Amino acid sequence: MSVPARRRAAHAIAALAAACAWYAASPSAQTEKASPHAAGADSFDELYAKGKRLNDSMKTLTARFTETTTSSLLTRPLVARGRVAVERPARIALRYSEPDARTVLIDGNTMTMSWPSRGVRQVSNIATTQARIRKYFVNGTPGDLRREFTIEDRGAGGDRPNDYAIAMLPKRKQIRENLARLDLWVNRTTLLLDAMKMTFASGDTKTMTFEDVVPNAPIPPGSFSVDPD
Repeated sequence: MSVPARRRAAHAIAALAAACAWYAASPSAQTEKASPHAAGADSFDELYAKGKRLNDSMKTLTARFTETTTSSLLTRPLVARGRVAVERPARIALRYSEPDARTVLIDGNTMTMSWPSRGVRQVSNIATTQARIRKYFVNGTPGDLRREFTIEDRGAGGDRPNDYAIAMLPKRKQIRENLARLDLWVNRTTLLLDAMKMTFASGDTKTMTFEDVVPNAPIPPGSFSVDPD
């Protein structure tokens, strides 16, 4: 895997980690008094606060995912499928089953990528990324987020009418050089993340959609090892 590809993969997983840490705190139309098209600083602050209170009760999560990658180097989008398991505060396992088996595991400040069919096994230190996630997405405030991101509160989810849509554009140059935009779609009824899209500086994109999302689900033993028993 090339260096740019590894960087994109790292940013993709970091974005997923941030989304899993924060998706229930995203603005959501489950707040009955809020307009479905609410916009502006006050509405974002209010919805963020209400969602974050719900977020505190979730310890684990499991789901099926479909990942679609577009690139100028691909003649058609690349589609992969698998399952994700999350255990707070800092464990995420992505196990791909199609088109071939591979695993991406985050455990604390370490990210491990195993792709047997390509002979890839990489271990990376992501302490800096994890610290930023905790600072801005877990322990932060709407004001903290705005200092790091331009936030587009789009209300209705466009072609996802059951979702609340939000876009986050990084302000830091070193982030923009890799990740240009993060879009999240949160289900209005369940507050669960339905989809996320990462747009990279190159114009490449990676979209993940989630199904059968179960909060506080039992996590089987070995889920957070690269080679489970």
